[in-house]
Amino acid sequence: MTRPKRLALLGATGSIGRQVCEIVQRYPERFALHAMVAGRDRAALRDLAAAHPSAHTRLATPGDGDPEAAAAAIDELVRDPEVDLVVVAIAGSAALRPTLAALEAGKDVALATKEVLVMAGDLVRQRMQRHHSRLLPIDSEHSAIWQCLWGEQRASVRRLILTGSGGPFLRRPLETLSAATVDEALQHPRWKMGPKITVDSATMMNKGLEMIEAHYLFDVGYPDIEVVIHPEAVVHSMVEFVDGSVKAQLGVPDMRLPIAVALAYPDRIPDIVPPPDLTAIKALTFEPVDPQRFPALALARTAAQHGSVATAVLNAANEEAVAAFLRGRLGFTRIVATVQEAVAREPRSVAEDLEAILGADRRARQFVRKVSGADSDILERRLPA
Repeated sequence: MTRPKRLALLGATGSIGRQVCEIVQRYPERFALHAMVAGRDRAALRDLAAAHPSAHTRLATPGDGDPEAAAAAIDELVRDPEVDLVVVAIAGSAALRPTLAALEAGKDVALATKEVLVMAGDLVRQRMQRHHSRLLPIDSEHSAIWQCLWGEQRASVRRLILTGSGGPFLRRPLETLSAATVDEALQHPRWKMGPKITVDSATMMNKGLEMIEAHYLFDVGYPDIEVVIHPEAVVHSMVEFVDGSVKAQLGVPDMRLPIAVALAYPDRIPDIVPPPDLTAIKALTFEPVDPQRFPALALARTAAQHGSVATAVLNAANEEAVAAFLRGRLGFTRIVATVQEAVAREPRSVAEDLEAILGADRRARQFVRKVSGADSDILERRLPA
């Protein structure tokens, strides 16, 4: 009997991380946690450590520690020869450095953080090719595309079709969106996720980021990646082939399924989630994205055309704008508008190295922080109580 696959889990206390831990506990003959990293939730990490006593644990950003030393320690964890698979579930741009470190060490990475490829897709692909490592997507949409591509030749693919539910504001009158509150934006109709990705779903910036991620994961040009609204969230994405056939991956909206697909690849684990009840599904509907309601998608396409500096700015500005919205310092419709302003400030160029990407990231954050701080009093008065 082979030994369990040993995992290094980054972002252990988040939504994805906790579900990874659940799967490891359910299937101890298949998986073991070798290391766990969390951001700030010391109590939650302690509870997970009690459930997985053999795992090394670390807080990535302890309040009284050295951030650079913590980052170096995480790099060392993901490079550990005992680790078979690195699971990256850290939110946002903080996931970039450990992902690059793991790939450089020749590790396969199960990636749940779309910002890594949005920021530095070219650098990530270079590391993969140089060190013969792989990215295994955890995002439900990219996992669906990946599964549809198993056994297929790249030349047979015509286009990728990403689906999105449309979030909580799909049918809300456009003229009322500027008054949308944080609580309303966090009421996703289908998925249970963290605050940042839930707000991204409300703006559909998540689909813009996923389009860029799909480009790098599957080597498909942007004109051949489409996004459609699918409110039922049963079809997680599709692939159209040159002969006119379309493959779709269906499943209940439960992140444990794409997590398990990535962890167990190339195997499948029995009974991770129940299959969808096809006889209970009354309809599967698809509709085009309304560019007025969801301008984030066109903005992401523009940034992708402008080059990797613009996509790094897109990502960083969006992170900061969403954070400002969640703090009540930026109105809902100002999220995408502010990101657009940040992207427009940058020249069209390709980042040559990590420093150029991090520089663009810093400029974008400084801009959004300044804007949200300067506008905060006015914007807070506009927001409903």
